[in-house]
Amino acid sequence: MDIYTLTLTPARTRFAPSPTGHLHLGGARTALYAYLLAKQTGGKFILRIEDTDVKRTVPGAEQEIMDGLRWLGLEYDEGPDVGGPCGPYRQTERRDLYNVHASRLVQSGHAYPCFCTPERLTQMREAQQARKEAPRYDGLCRKLTPEDAAKRIAAGERHVIRFKMPHEGATVARDHIRGDISVENKNFDDAVVLKSDGLPTYHLAAMVDDHEMQITHVLRSSEWLGTFPLHVNIVRAFGWDEPIWAHLSVFLKPSGKGKMSKREAAEAIKDGHSIFVKDLLELGFTPEGVNNWCGLMGWGVPEDDVMNMDQMIQRFSIDSLTPSPAAINFAKLDHFNGTHIRLLPTADLVARIKPFFTRAGLSASDEMLTQIVPLLRERMVTLDDALELAGFFFRESVSPNAQDLIAKGLDAPRSAEIARRVYQILVGQPALSQASAEPALRAYVEESGLNVNQVFGILRVAVTGQKISPPLFESMEIIGREKILARLDAAVNALSKIV
Repeated sequence: MDIYTLTLTPARTRFAPSPTGHLHLGGARTALYAYLLAKQTGGKFILRIEDTDVKRTVPGAEQEIMDGLRWLGLEYDEGPDVGGPCGPYRQTERRDLYNVHASRLVQSGHAYPCFCTPERLTQMREAQQARKEAPRYDGLCRKLTPEDAAKRIAAGERHVIRFKMPHEGATVARDHIRGDISVENKNFDDAVVLKSDGLPTYHLAAMVDDHEMQITHVLRSSEWLGTFPLHVNIVRAFGWDEPIWAHLSVFLKPSGKGKMSKREAAEAIKDGHSIFVKDLLELGFTPEGVNNWCGLMGWGVPEDDVMNMDQMIQRFSIDSLTPSPAAINFAKLDHFNGTHIRLLPTADLVARIKPFFTRAGLSASDEMLTQIVPLLRERMVTLDDALELAGFFFRESVSPNAQDLIAKGLDAPRSAEIARRVYQILVGQPALSQASAEPALRAYVEESGLNVNQVFGILRVAVTGQKISPPLFESMEIIGREKILARLDAAVNALSKIV
């Protein structure tokens, strides 16, 4: 059966992050691709927490990963908090399993105990570097007989388990995206697979877990290509069937030169962007926009295709994934996010923007938000834009910059006179509806010789407190007559005080 046919059978895929920091875009895209493949084939998507690097584990990171996946809509079928037939799903809870498999490797001659102390290893590396050699284990304990090693273990001597890489020939393995990869075995070290504390390294744990959890497709970053031959040799040493391997392209900084640094990530968030999923949620991005954007980076379909999750599931194929690194383009994130905002039903958009008003201390009713959303939708790029564009609807008063009340080409006294006249016109209207207020004010513009921007500009700033707002007269109708007149009166007073 060829690889393409295999992809059409139910796939068991996994996302296996380490809880050592925030869930970032690269991880989110790996999870997305694994999810899409599982759902497209009627298979299962699994979350596994690879927490064996205890020293680097960050409190709360595991929960952030789970929350981030759910926010993105990537509901996993099996995982630490939902269980499943192949659990437990945290590697620290699977310690005994790795010890059993490490022992199997030793017994079959594919691994060996290593008793070298950290001090000896440091001296060895320093000597190799002095000779301008690549630092690597020199194989001292590889030469021990099984009997000698067993005696030292029985004596309680501290040790690790190293995998015995072949020294001759080459390892040839197939990557679904890149084709056959061949590497000379002499270039590889005897890597540690079980540490002295009994916990495994990634090299053993991930291979054991992928087998035990019946993973059919391993989608992971191309950063693992360097140890790909080692992992393949471990799988083959056990005599297991190999999964389909797909090493995904990496993300580059917007310039296309290298990965994002901490400094560049900090600069991005100042501009309202981030490479971390948690930040994107808080910045007002939608899961639909984020998935659409990052999913297309490394997927060989047109980069401006707008797709929801169902459409992505239908169209996804690992045959279309590309090996070329993808530069992060935040402008495209804005494009996709704004597009998906405009596709949201009104009730859904109301529910999503309401928390931004609540956090700002504004009481925004669903009823008023439902009225406002049609005025905002086309202007929004992120959900938090709603607060900036429409916060004035929910404030008792606004406090515009007095200078912004002065119309272009006019001075403060003339602007005050205009504001006073607009007040007089509106106070004479029984209701400040668009149908009544706009014609009356346009008639004033005609007779005064002023232009629309001057008159309506003063009114806009007076009523909303800002130069840019949703459509003026539709907004006034929602705000209400009493507040409109009070804000205009305050604007006249503010203009009158400008010397």
